[in-house]
Amino acid sequence: MILKDKQIVNAIDPRTVAGQQQEKDVAFYLRRAFKDHKKVHVINDFSFTYNGENAQIDHLVVYPFGFVLIESKSINGEVHVNKEGEWSRTVGNKWTGMASPIKQVELQQKLLKEYLHEHRLEILPKLFGIKAQSFGMRCWHNICAISSNSMIARDSIPKNISEQVVKTEFIADKLKKVMKLRNKIVTTLTLDSRADFNKDELKSICDFLVQKSKPVPKKVEKSETNSNLGGITQKPLIRCKNCDESKDLTPQHGRYGYFVKCNKCDTNTSMKMPCPECKSKNTKVSKLKETYSVNCQDCLSKSPII
Repeated sequence: MILKDKQIVNAIDPRTVAGQQQEKDVAFYLRRAFKDHKKVHVINDFSFTYNGENAQIDHLVVYPFGFVLIESKSINGEVHVNKEGEWSRTVGNKWTGMASPIKQVELQQKLLKEYLHEHRLEILPKLFGIKAQSFGMRCWHNICAISSNSMIARDSIPKNISEQVVKTEFIADKLKKVMKLRNKIVTTLTLDSRADFNKDELKSICDFLVQKSKPVPKKVEKSETNSNLGGITQKPLIRCKNCDESKDLTPQHGRYGYFVKCNKCDTNTSMKMPCPECKSKNTKVSKLKETYSVNCQDCLSKSPII
């Protein structure tokens, strides 16, 4: 059952368009497989805030035994993951590092667990009217769905990571394997010991999540960007590496790219920095009119620098 469809936003940047198309493709396969399924509930574009942290889960699946978080990733070319779990991919004819989508979805899962635990009393009834139920002992799985035209080096990827990565068209098959949904007779015969949510509990969980899900924020496009990013005031990301000054800085461009000159101590500081959203180092600095931004090539976010 699809509880929340994928939300479409107008996009101009090619990377944003590609990322959105990948999420649409995954949502399509989820809809085809589970739109009439009474025990599998799909929430696309699930966003929430907890303890001052924001999380955006591309696709959240809720079923009687637990939860599956799906991270959609638009990747063209080859994908490698070394034994340390570090990801790299080809961009054109060159290899470049990228932030691990597995680590990204693990952080989202941790925050979602804490969020549900905080609200457990209003979501789930007490067990036998005495003890509050918990979400910690339920099944939790993460999957990364990458573009169908990518090439995955399965032979070199650590087994635990390989099991979490699928191409888009196999997402439904992977979910069925993970969820292991059987009828009650088969479940009894196979001695399935997993704790499950009953029909009313499942409905209560889904109602809560849909109600709390925040709308996808409108993306700032090139045609809308001005000196303060469409009127949204952002704190400067950059500070002088010598004296920590953040205001009296002059942006400049040199042989090695954009940098700022501190007018207090006369020190130059490069604008090149990790993505403030996903911490990826695969970023580029751009300038539009008087606005300098750091553009992440992995999570596709765009943040003002100064």
